[in-house]
Amino acid sequence: MSAHVEVVTADFRRHKIKVTAGTYLVDVLDEACKKHNLSSDKYLLKHKQKIIDLAVPFRTSGLAPGAKLELVQKSNSPSVVSIALDVNGSRFTKKLPSDMTLWQVMRQFETAEKGLNITAKPSEKAGNAGQVYHDAPVVNIMGREFSAMEDLQKTLSQCGIISGSMVLRVSFRSTEKTLYDAMNEIGQYLKDVEPTPSAAEKKPDPTPTPAAAEPPIAPEPQPKAEPAGDAVEQQPAQADAPQAPEPAVETSPAEESNAMEVDEAPAVATDTDLLQPATVFSAPSSSTPVAARIQVDDSMYQPTIAHAQLHQIHLEARTRNTRLKSDAELAAEAAEAAAKLAKITKVDVKIRFPDQTSAQWEVHPEHTGSFLYQAVRAVMAHPNQPFKLMTSGPNPVTILDNNKRLIADHKFRARELLNLLWDTAVPTDVRKSAFLTSNVASRAQAIVVPEVPQTAEDDSGPSAGPSKPVKSEKSDSKADGEDIRKKIGKFFKLPGKK
Repeated sequence: MSAHVEVVTADFRRHKIKVTAGTYLVDVLDEACKKHNLSSDKYLLKHKQKIIDLAVPFRTSGLAPGAKLELVQKSNSPSVVSIALDVNGSRFTKKLPSDMTLWQVMRQFETAEKGLNITAKPSEKAGNAGQVYHDAPVVNIMGREFSAMEDLQKTLSQCGIISGSMVLRVSFRSTEKTLYDAMNEIGQYLKDVEPTPSAAEKKPDPTPTPAAAEPPIAPEPQPKAEPAGDAVEQQPAQADAPQAPEPAVETSPAEESNAMEVDEAPAVATDTDLLQPATVFSAPSSSTPVAARIQVDDSMYQPTIAHAQLHQIHLEARTRNTRLKSDAELAAEAAEAAAKLAKITKVDVKIRFPDQTSAQWEVHPEHTGSFLYQAVRAVMAHPNQPFKLMTSGPNPVTILDNNKRLIADHKFRARELLNLLWDTAVPTDVRKSAFLTSNVASRAQAIVVPEVPQTAEDDSGPSAGPSKPVKSEKSDSKADGEDIRKKIGKFFKLPGKK
């Protein structure tokens, strides 16, 4: 009994493929790709938004006759598949990429398991004159056998294994070829199919030549050690060296002075960092934010054609299928981000206090969260009260009093704004009192917000221009509405009335 399935491509081209109960779905994919001149390695089949297991036959796939299958593009990065290799009742498991061939899979298990011989297994039957014959491996996947070398060069993905786990049952078939002849034929076939490994094998050849050239270089120090006169001649030379003690005496006080300067420098830097913030800002004089006091024309908020085009570009970008990044790409991005953080030498950190005053410190790569807490306590009027520091933004993060570095671990950039929040145990009188000490608060300066002139924007035209067309559109709509009401009134006018 035969049936058919309908394969639909991305451009809505349809093709009916005849199937039987024993037809494998990977064959359906191959035939569909041949009809549309596509490579089967780059596509998958989906049914109702679910990826189909291509390794199973049609009768066990759960598809109904006439089912519509979607031909979708596969990710370029290979997926990881759990493979269980069953060899004469012994099972071995390993996770392998889906782009590995069946022959490479068997070779991987041979190298991982000691004593396992699959590709070069000698036959048990005795040959003439003591010749040893070859038993060729036969791989069985869901009842489908792969024995020829052309079939064993198919990848797991080409066999329908793209995800999950699969059991590969390996049996052996006796051949009339001797083991020596079979190995030569297989080696020649692999060279013809895979020319890159042969080139790679040639590259390591010149590497042993330098290694072979190294032993002649090794005897060079031997003739120096053989004559005893060299050692005798070196002794007076060494004895002459201590005759000039002046450089040693001159360097020692310099080193001591440098060591004293190094010891004194950190103390000065620590005091300035902890007790003296770079800048202190006073609280705003008005409770209304500056941004709310700026008068902006309403025409500035009217969308333009450029805004609509940009919105369409964003919508189009979201509808495109994007490939997930591979592990190598993610590692490269992480290394690039770490390199950018390593180049940062200083970061300006501004901390806003509960009474709306704020202070700014200069943070270097070696500073940690404990440094910020010590710096804040140095300017607090009540340094014994508990508090916490949190980053600003929609997803705030708490900076703890620990040894995590602010730039490397918390990823601080050029400028950062933190908010100081009191702990619940802090009394009310402390909350309402001034946060900074008197000597630090005396150095506070007001935050100057630059005024943005509106005349330049009004003269430009595009921002103020749309206001006039809007009014004309409103007036035109009102006129059209009045005309419609007059027409409707005449239409529903009862007879006999004037």
